[in-house]
Amino acid sequence: MKSANSLPIRTAKDTAHKNMLPKLSRRHRTLIVLALTTLLLLSIVTGSYILSDSGLSVNFEIKNQAPSMNNLFGTDWLGRDMFTRTVKGLSLSLGVGMMAALVSAVLALFLGICAATLGKTVDTAVTWLVDLFLGVPHLVIIILIAFSVGGGIRGVIIGVAVTHWPSLARVIRAEVMQLRSAEYVQVSRHLGKSRWWVATHHLLPHLISQFFVGLILLFPHAILHEAGISFLGFGLSPDTPAIGIILSEAMRYLSTGMWWLAFFPGVSLLIMVRAFDILGNNILLLLDPHKAHE
Repeated sequence: MKSANSLPIRTAKDTAHKNMLPKLSRRHRTLIVLALTTLLLLSIVTGSYILSDSGLSVNFEIKNQAPSMNNLFGTDWLGRDMFTRTVKGLSLSLGVGMMAALVSAVLALFLGICAATLGKTVDTAVTWLVDLFLGVPHLVIIILIAFSVGGGIRGVIIGVAVTHWPSLARVIRAEVMQLRSAEYVQVSRHLGKSRWWVATHHLLPHLISQFFVGLILLFPHAILHEAGISFLGFGLSPDTPAIGIILSEAMRYLSTGMWWLAFFPGVSLLIMVRAFDILGNNILLLLDPHKAHE
């Protein structure tokens, strides 16, 4: 018969054993997330090139088929392979989102530095623009811009880029305002260095980390807004295998029981967006010296 004290002793040993296991720091967790996100990105891009376009062709012989080993995500009402459409749609969303986020981040960096270094008039104008764009829903402005420039990929990129810079510009402006009072910046100004020289040699190197984190955090928002306006019919053309268009088309067939048309593309989009959102938040916390080694 086991003694009554055997269970507490075993529990204490297990607890001690667990405490001996190495605890991952935030830096290690961020590196793991970075590796997984990079692997996900490469898988989507590589898969888009590897998969044949034959899966996008109409084939009425296999239409409306549920997910199976031959068609992992099933087929739609035209017999097109949903796995192929989803992977190519994610790749397209990645490209559009990356371009839009990059343009928006560069715009935020430029306006943030200008607001903090070119005087009160410029600062007031940039602050007014920030408040204006933050006060109007992004989706409304994106639709108006995309519609005015003729839609398509160009309209989506311009619309998303123009509407997503204010938050990052506000952060960069606040960072530059603090750096502007640094001693080495004041010495350069007294030595006759121009504002452009000070901005490029003293301020810009300190803003690289903020720019990089802001770019990553803008990326998932750009992807979601691209999918949103394509879903509403104001984005990419209907013949493009974009996630927003796939979800929009699937809405007409959900009532017939074809759940896989929206489930797999929607979940894939959310996983991709969430992965980059987690990556950006971890890198942002990693830059905090008080939390980097937690």
